[in-house]
Parts: sequence; C-alpha cells; structure tokens
Amino acid sequence: MSAHDWCYDSLLAVAKKLHSGQVSPTALTEFMLERINRLNPRLNCFLTVTAELALRQAAQAETELSQGRRRGPLHGVPVAVKDLCFTQGIPTTNGMSFQKDFKPNEDATVVRRLRDAGAVLVGKLHLAEGAGVDHHPAFGNPVNPWRDDLWPGGSSSGSGVALAAGLCFAAIGSDTGGSIRIPSAHNGLTGLKPTWGRISRHGIFDLAPSYDTLGPMARSAADVAATMGVIAGHDPLDPTSLLDPVPNYLGALGGIDSLRGVRIGIDRDYNGNGAEKRTIDLLEDVVRVLESLGAEIKPITFPDPAPMMRHLSKALQAEIASVHAGTYPAMADHYGARFTKSIQSGLGVSPLDYARAVIERDRFSGLLRLTLRDVDALIMPVSSFQSLTWSELEHMAATETEAGFRFTLPFNASGNPTVTFPAGFSEEDRPLGIQLVGTHLSEARLLRFVHSYQIATSWHLKWSRGATDR
Repeated sequence: MSAHDWCYDSLLAVAKKLHSGQVSPTALTEFMLERINRLNPRLNCFLTVTAELALRQAAQAETELSQGRRRGPLHGVPVAVKDLCFTQGIPTTNGMSFQKDFKPNEDATVVRRLRDAGAVLVGKLHLAEGAGVDHHPAFGNPVNPWRDDLWPGGSSSGSGVALAAGLCFAAIGSDTGGSIRIPSAHNGLTGLKPTWGRISRHGIFDLAPSYDTLGPMARSAADVAATMGVIAGHDPLDPTSLLDPVPNYLGALGGIDSLRGVRIGIDRDYNGNGAEKRTIDLLEDVVRVLESLGAEIKPITFPDPAPMMRHLSKALQAEIASVHAGTYPAMADHYGARFTKSIQSGLGVSPLDYARAVIERDRFSGLLRLTLRDVDALIMPVSSFQSLTWSELEHMAATETEAGFRFTLPFNASGNPTVTFPAGFSEEDRPLGIQLVGTHLSEARLLRFVHSYQIATSWHLKWSRGATDR
C-alpha cells in the first residue's frame, strides 16, 4: 500500500475498497496512523492522535464488514474532528492551553454519530485558540502542506491541513465567520457550512453560539455529502437543532447534467469590489464551466451587508465574552492577546449595541431571502484575499482582516448554507476557492451543483503530494 494509492483517494473510493474487501479497515488505519506519526511533527495538524481507539474501531469494522454488515459509506473510513468536539475520555483542548488536560465524560453528538456510522476516529485536529483567529503559542502554528509559508486558514486549520496532507478522508470543522470555508479554500478542499441548526452543537465548545455551526470538510462534494448524511439532523440534546427531516444528500447528487436550467446569481460589482483580480478571474472561469453545463447566470444585486457588519463584531464579541465568563478573568494569563482583546471588547458592549446588531442582522437576512427568490444559488469568492502567507497575515491591518470576512460572515449572520470548492491557483500556486450560497436547508441542492462542476473539472483532484511526502 502506498501513499499514492490510498491516502489521496476520495472517501467514497476508499469506502468501496473497504466494503469490497480490497483492503481491510485495520490495514488502512495502520497505514494512516503511520503516515500521521511521520508527518504530524512537521505539519502540526493533530493535537491528539487516537491510535488505540482507531485500531479498536477498525477491528470492529473489519469484523462487521466480513459478516456482511454495512453501516453506511463511512464504515471503516479514517476521519478526524476539530478539537472543540467533546470525545469521551480523550483530551479536548479547544486550542486553549488551560484546557489541555480536559477529558469530557461524553462524546459530542457529532462524534457519537460518526462512531455509530462505523467511522474510525484517528485523532483530534488543531484549531485557532477558542476557534478564533490566532493559534495559542502553547500549541504552535499548523503548516499548510501546499507551501510551508502559507497560512492554512482558520479556525479549522488542522482540519484543512490534515485533509490536504492525506491524513484522513473527512474532517469536522466549525464555522462562526468563515472557519470552514477559508481553510477549505486555502487547502484546496470542499467544505460545507450548513444552515444554522442543521447539525447538533451538543458537546461542542462554543465561540459565539448564535453564529456557530459545525460542518464537514473533504476532498469533493460527494465526500461531503456522504459525511453530511451521517452527522445532520435534530438532536434532543440541542434544542436549537432543526426538526426538519434529513434528505439523502448522497442520493441527491445526480450527474453532470444537474446544472441544466439552474439559475446562478452573481453580483459582479460586489465581488469585484472586495476580491483580488486573480480570484475574480477564476470565478469567471467557474461561471463559464457552469454555463457550459446548462446553468443560467443571472445578474443580481447582493444586499449590502455593510450596515450590519458595522455592528456585528460587537454582537460576536459580546457572545464570546459571555461564553468565557466562567474562565475570564480568572484564567486571563492563559489567554492569547487577540482573544483577550475580543473578550474585553465584548465586556464593554452595551445592550443597545447588541440590539442594533440583531436588528441589522434580521434586516440583512430578510433582504437576502428576497434576493434568493429569483435564483437557485449565488456565486462569490470565499475571501477578499488569495491564500495569505503567515507574514502577510501578520502585517495585515485590522481593518483589512475584517474586510476579508465580507464574503463569509454575512452568511453566519443569516444562517444560510454555503459550499466552498477548489477552483484553481494563484500565479504563485496558492490554492483558491469559490463558494455557492443557497436558501436555508438547500445543502443537498448546493452539493449537487458543485458535484456536477467537479465531474466536469479536476481541481478537487490536485494534491500537494510532493510537499507532504518529502
């Protein structure tokens, strides 16, 4: 078994090999664990490797599959979760130094559902401190496998790096302002930020609960659909989770003709005002492919999120301060500088400030619903900047950093789902991603559109083999 043969395969291709007996879950898991142990010291994407658990789960999957029992497409497949998901008896740090010894007494619902589906958990993935922006010095920075000097995005940085390096076949991330979409774009991956409430958040460290959502990251829309089918759905333990039935995401993918007659909205003025030229050029390349597959590209006017964005940071900071009230200021010395600033700012938010943010959020959400009445999806960049180097990120002004979220944060506020997918590279060979945005609970439709695009293209099949295997 070689890295070329297995570690960059799609989840569904690996599942087919496992379920046909071409490879055993134990052999595959041992191979992936060896690869993690060899590459993680350089990439720093796993905070905990769950080798003993993974081998037990692989052995169980092997027995069940040999008896003809198949739990679904993730049965026997190595996966990993962001280290803000509770795992019973396994360290769960939330990227915070004072949580390094915390071992929950239960699994998060999303982890339990992965286990029930027969997935093999190979480890817990690095993340920015508290699911924010900066990585805590106690854990260091993860390394983008495409290029050592590139920021892998955040806060689901480890999820992006592990997938791009061929260390797992699906990963769970979380997204409060772009934390699934930006790492997906910066690592050449497909990632889904679902409708708020579509996936249970029980057993998850919160950042800003009104905006947080979990979601799957993988190599293709089909792999994301397979994972989404396992983790989505109402959970009595999370009263904010939606009651709506879960569709067959995998079965709804369709073929290359799934875009025929689909109306894709685009606001070229909004996109062009906030994104670099290379990103816009690639977006237009995507548009041409969509058109060739039968989609109708329809000019729209995207509702201006600026009035909301002016107030939204205060609401986010207030919720962050509320979440950390039990440990800040008591543990203030253990917090990083940027996270401390967010909490302190949140403590100063007035009820009037918070109310204004909610009013503007609801106004923007209503305008977006009106816009989406006339189209099946919107297309836009993921970020105003191409994949940044660590140096570029460090020297970026705060106003530039905030502007970088103008394509992501509005949909955390409105709760709409978006799918990010790879669309090419910058002139400096930095991975770039594009996103489709849909109405609430339109995940299956968005994944179908991206799947059709990926049948016709090969960007999702390109991997940083040389960087990760040296």
